[in-house]
Amino acid sequence: MPVNTLVLFVIGVISSLIGIGLLGVLAFFVGKRLFRTIVQHLFNLVMGRLLEDDYAENLMELWSAVRRTSVQNILEISLRAQTGEIIKRPLGTYRKLNHFDNLMFVPAQLARLPIEPTVPVDMKVKLGSRAERPLVLDVPIFVAGMGYGVALSEEAKIALAKGARAAGTAINSGEGPYLHEERQAAGKYIWQISRSNYGRNPQALAAADMIEVQMGQGARMGGHIEKAEKLAGKAQKLMGVAPNVSELIFGAVIPGVATPWDWPKYVADLRREIGGKPLCIKIMAGGRLEADLAVAIEAGFDVISIEGAQGGTAGASPTITDDFGIPSINALVRSQRYLVEQGVRKEVSLIVSGGYMTPGQCLKAIALGADAIALGTVPLFALVHKQLAEVLPWEPLTQLVWYDSKYKHRLDINLATKSVENVLKAFALEMEEGVRAVGKTSLSELGPNDLVALDDWTAELTGVAKV
Repeated sequence: MPVNTLVLFVIGVISSLIGIGLLGVLAFFVGKRLFRTIVQHLFNLVMGRLLEDDYAENLMELWSAVRRTSVQNILEISLRAQTGEIIKRPLGTYRKLNHFDNLMFVPAQLARLPIEPTVPVDMKVKLGSRAERPLVLDVPIFVAGMGYGVALSEEAKIALAKGARAAGTAINSGEGPYLHEERQAAGKYIWQISRSNYGRNPQALAAADMIEVQMGQGARMGGHIEKAEKLAGKAQKLMGVAPNVSELIFGAVIPGVATPWDWPKYVADLRREIGGKPLCIKIMAGGRLEADLAVAIEAGFDVISIEGAQGGTAGASPTITDDFGIPSINALVRSQRYLVEQGVRKEVSLIVSGGYMTPGQCLKAIALGADAIALGTVPLFALVHKQLAEVLPWEPLTQLVWYDSKYKHRLDINLATKSVENVLKAFALEMEEGVRAVGKTSLSELGPNDLVALDDWTAELTGVAKV
């Protein structure tokens, strides 16, 4: 069911239930015969107005407008009219972009036998293999960067860190300030250097297992300005922002980089601080992806993290979210192909993210060349599993996890931790089952030959045979 239709359906159901309840009360007080007369009169009145009034005076004009645009567009027009400022939409684009749906795995049956369920599958992944101290994960999925303060609460970050640790994987700090409690709770920890002076923290560099330099993400790139009041409290103190500052400016470029030719020096200087740990660059995948990859390779990054246009964030403008970047499947295929053509694929690791919602999509990404997948929406929604009643029906579920929410302290950290652990473990187990089903015993054995494409476009893009 389309989202707009679903929203209207839910509204209709709720309105109907309320109406039925009110009618029941009315019937109780006025009696059956009079009640039927009143209902009949009201029905005739409403239907008469709907079927006889001109469109300019007809309530159905709104229905026509919704069908022409959408409930979401009408809402966002109203929000812009209310504030006159850039609006911030959480959790990414609503657009249905090209994805992995038209790829299917080839089952092993007769010509190749499937693997018995008791046979172990090697799910380990090594990120930054040419670094002195590469990051090794038990599974090829980890918790993506969602920053403390700029997005999530301390409770949410601790639960995510504990859940990731229990599942044998890592958590990315995101672009917020360094939260010591998160690092204590985590196992493997990726520190993200953001495009602001708040993001360079020697303590975080020393504590991390991998360093990620963030120049963009699927739903946001370039600079942005945040109201300091949204980060008031502990996050603002950790960022070293004075109480009288009204706005926080997150730069468009990493401090110290003024031209593309500054990247090699930046990387060399940073390497001297991090002691042999892998160094990663994260970017939004765009139409000139290969040019960005060329700079990343020349600069000497060990890991490249590419996020497609399906990626989300705590709040970015709808324009950047909806109208910039390219779909995740395009980003993965083009990145893999370019790294192979440049002869650096075995040296440079590839992380992908943006719209990966199922184990099958993650497994397809591995088969097309990805080393690991960063998951954001999946663990975020797992956080609030079995805690819906804490905010619904009056507030959205994300009010349990945002830093600036008055409901964040209602999040049960222990329950949230277990839910995150469970969802990550379940993803890994389903991926293992998929590897056995194609007749393999290791993720590294997966490849494009284990897939078939259902349409010409997907076959041409990926190089996978069409059914």
